Amino acid sequence: MEDLKQTIISYSSTDLEQRKNWYSPAAEAYNKARPRYPQDLIEQVVEVAQLSTESKILEVGCGPGTATVAIAPLGCSIICLEPNPDFFQLAQHNCQPYSNVEIQNTSFEEWELKPFEFDAVLAASSFHWISPEVGYPKAANALKENGYLILLWNKELQPSYEVYQSLSQVYQVHTPSLDRYEDQKTQEYILRQLGNMAIDSGQFKDLISGQVLSEVTYTVDEYLTLLNTYSPYIKLDQKNKDSLFLELRHSIEDDFGGSLQLSYISAFHIAQKVNSEVRES
Repeated sequence: MEDLKQTIISYSSTDLEQRKNWYSPAAEAYNKARPRYPQDLIEQVVEVAQLSTESKILEVGCGPGTATVAIAPLGCSIICLEPNPDFFQLAQHNCQPYSNVEIQNTSFEEWELKPFEFDAVLAASSFHWISPEVGYPKAANALKENGYLILLWNKELQPSYEVYQSLSQVYQVHTPSLDRYEDQKTQEYILRQLGNMAIDSGQFKDLISGQVLSEVTYTVDEYLTLLNTYSPYIKLDQKNKDSLFLELRHSIEDDFGGSLQLSYISAFHIAQKVNSEVRES
């Protein structure tokens, strides 16, 4: 748990202006290559959080609208906060068919709190960018009594362990620090920790979790585009990245026919706001 907390602290303690622009070099790639949230996962979320056409949702860090476009067809009101200017533009484009979606180019930290206004606060693979000391209390204060915090996650796409072992040889030559593999058990453990943090904040109760395992096929171009969206690769020196990607391309084309079978876990955590009387007692 401490390792995860330290990772989140390292993300959330980064200068706000730097965080706002972090994904700018990879915004288009993110929009193209990051996986969507499975429809059956979204249906579970709608049921558990009791969302309806009458619901009012605040989405924190909507990115290019990956989760927004999955929820928007419900017809509920969604106000999305997105600090990155490139994501903001992509989200505006992607959400154009939905008149019930409003997107604001601001961070959750800078957003002017509207107390007790929302039925749900939604964050899709974004809440770890916000300091827990800020995120959980502000989310709770934005919610109506008994409102829900909804955290969605798509964990990193993984090839089979056998494929990883083959690609590992490339990483060991070019970027050993990026040579890592998370099996399903490890990813599920990380997800449990993320859910527990909401309860440990003291702002939320009655955690309900669920997950869906998906399998997809990515061409070598799609896979390298995907890697470009992950933070360790965004930070990577361009020369090192070029040499790494060239060798990965050769390996995938020569050994795996130019495409990879990948799997990923999509998960949700839904917790209900602890009412103010309980928190104050």
